[in-house]
Amino acid sequence: MLKIGCHLSASKGYLHMGKEILSIGGNTFQFFTRNPRGGSAKPVDEADAAAFRRFAEENGIGIILAHAPYTLNGCSADPAIRDFAARTMADDLRRLEYVPGNLYNFHPGSHVGQGVEAGIEMIAGMLNGILTQEMQTTVLLETMAGKGSEVGGRFEELREILDRVTLKEKMGICLDTCHVNDAGYDIARDPDGVLTAFDRVIGLSRLKAVHINDSKNPLGARKDRHEKIGEGTLGTEGILRVMRHEALRELPFYLETPNELDGYEKEIRMLKELY
Repeated sequence: MLKIGCHLSASKGYLHMGKEILSIGGNTFQFFTRNPRGGSAKPVDEADAAAFRRFAEENGIGIILAHAPYTLNGCSADPAIRDFAARTMADDLRRLEYVPGNLYNFHPGSHVGQGVEAGIEMIAGMLNGILTQEMQTTVLLETMAGKGSEVGGRFEELREILDRVTLKEKMGICLDTCHVNDAGYDIARDPDGVLTAFDRVIGLSRLKAVHINDSKNPLGARKDRHEKIGEGTLGTEGILRVMRHEALRELPFYLETPNELDGYEKEIRMLKELY
């Protein structure tokens, strides 16, 4: 069965998000762990988390994806910014134990002139400092568009991070269709080729989730600007080629298109019908 959802606001809690995604035809969802541009987080409502776990089981809501704030940069040149990223991620992972067995996605970061190798070392070092054997959440590195000094625009960079992480079984990858297109991987027209390359470099077993987004930019633009499905350069058919691909069919798909809830509802309905 197709696992599809979108990005929801977590302000009213897990149970509200569960009910909201069902109301628009989805069966999974993504949410920010805290303010995406800041560091504040509401206290965990244990009763709400427990009610959501029951609701999700009763209503077939699959694995959900928590997204770290955009402001985290584990390979910044500033030690204070790196420390903030590590402390925030560690706190997020502790909080996610109230809804165990799900996913936590983050942007690897920008090396800001220090070089890709230094960035990779810092990101892996941060992960080695916060991952624990006991945690039940899988942490995902997101494929990036390669703009500026971003780390993760090439599959090889993500592999290098994974190679340096001690608890590799706690790690995975989230593939973003807009990002890989903008990074130069022709995912819309040649998903076989892109996924073969991914498998060779990283391994498809590491792929745990897909951000399903169109792009405002042409292949290789390195700009990272999401577009509504069918209104960008990937196109509806390109998106469907990705979703129907044998290597991806069992994964959860999360929309991050520039939409409000009604727009997400239309996209979910359209993709389910065409799929």
